[in-house]
Amino acid sequence: MSEAQPTARADARDLTAFQKNILVVLSEEPRYGLAVKRELEDYYDEEVNHGRLYPNLDDLVNKGLVEKSELDKRTNQYALTDDGLAAVLDDISWTLGKFIVDDERAETVRDIVAENE
Repeated sequence: MSEAQPTARADARDLTAFQKNILVVLSEEPRYGLAVKRELEDYYDEEVNHGRLYPNLDDLVNKGLVEKSELDKRTNQYALTDDGLAAVLDDISWTLGKFIVDDERAETVRDIVAENE
């Protein structure tokens, strides 16, 4: 008897915060590795080591959440897959479901969305 494969959603819920942040960066647009690194460094306000970034990108590729393609002989591009986008949306939905407990918090979220439109 074969063991059932975990769904992309369940797989995504086991991601680290760093991996989820990579998915969020890629949800804006496909990027090459160093561009992902720069975005994360801006967010964390500290250097992100190659030895941390690329193994995590590879894990996300192996989970089917990110697609890796070759831009040229030295540069790879990373893009969110449909499952990757679903993982980002699932995380946002879960977070908002826990955060929005009253009208005041709902208004706060509406304000954040309006600022980012």
